[in-house]
Parts: sequence; structure tokens; C-alpha cells
Amino acid sequence: MKSLDECQLYTFVDSAYLAGRDPIEIARQLCDGGADLIQLRAKDWPMEQIEAVTAELAPLTRDAGVWLVVNDYLAIADKYQAPLCHLGQEDFFDRGHTHVSELLRPGSPVRIGMSTHDPDQAKRSVSAGAAYVAIGPVYATATKPGREPVRLDYVRWAKANVDHLPWFAIGGIHLGNLDDVLAAGAQRICVVSAILNAANVAKACEAFKNRLA
Repeated sequence: MKSLDECQLYTFVDSAYLAGRDPIEIARQLCDGGADLIQLRAKDWPMEQIEAVTAELAPLTRDAGVWLVVNDYLAIADKYQAPLCHLGQEDFFDRGHTHVSELLRPGSPVRIGMSTHDPDQAKRSVSAGAAYVAIGPVYATATKPGREPVRLDYVRWAKANVDHLPWFAIGGIHLGNLDDVLAAGAQRICVVSAILNAANVAKACEAFKNRLA
């Protein structure tokens, strides 16, 4: 498995974009297309369903050398030895936590990544021991309805200031604006709808991976 520093393409099995498709098959296509990370994000699923799908995704991604990220549910990530759990600011700081070590059991293999929407949140997340930070949403996106886009200024800030921790630009990124995001300093990106809405998920992954290369 690559180090997080070497990872470039962060993808999703997002229940909002499955349109009746099998999440395991979508994950397989993401792996085939060259995804470096796959996050299971299912805001509308019961916890039992998230756990059942994680149980299937964990060996699939492990065999493919892809980082599995479980959104929100640290206990599930820990149970199935997913290497990463992703938390929002409200899931961490708003609940009174100040460092990731407060949440992890001794010996846990799980690391925690965090969403950030401005420089102060990024600085705080880095200080809290995040494994990576997501920078965005760069552009308006249905994945984060009502969230004001941060535009490219925040990407430029991250390039200048978050130099010792992997960070991923996220939010409304597609092949038509990818060059602008890269020119602003991003080396790693998260892509949701531009891949999951594609007719061929694996080929969509490949297209992004080729551009990043």
C-alpha cells in the first residue's frame, strides 16, 4: 500500500450517488481504475448496513492496496481494521475533542482524517494529529448542500502552509476544472460525483489518474 504522501486520487462509495448499484461492485471498479483511497460515505444508511458493507470492503481494498476510509464511524473502522476514519469538524472539535489520541484505543491501527473549510480549521486539525486534511469545498457541490465554496484561495493557502501533512482538495472537482485546481497547488484530490455519475466508473478513475500523473 502506498503511503498517504504518495496517494493522489481519493474516491468514494457514496450512497447518495449509487443509484441502485452494488456498493461492492462500485468499489471494485474504483480499485480497477486506480483509486488510491476509497471512502464509504452513507449518511442515509443505518449503522448496521454501514458495518455490513465495511466488512466486505475491508478485504477487497486491502487486497488491492487501496486505503479504506470509513466516514463518521470510528468503531466500525477499528473493528474491521480499516486504516482510516474521516470526521468533520462538528464530529470532533464540536464534541470537545482536542487530539485524535483521545478517540483511539491503545494499539488501534486506525488514523483519522478531517474535513476543513478554512485556514483556522486546517491549523487546528493538523495540531490535533490528523493523518490528512481535506481542503474545501473548492467549488459548490451537491455533496455539501448549503456550504459556501472556498474557491482556489484556500487551495493556494494550503500549498503554502500545509507542507508536512497530506492534504486533498475536495468539492465540485471535475476534469474541466482540474487544471485550475492543480495550478493552485493541489497534488491530491477527492472526487465524488464526477466519477460516480460516469457511465464507466473505472474509466473515469483512469482519466483523473492520468491527468494527475
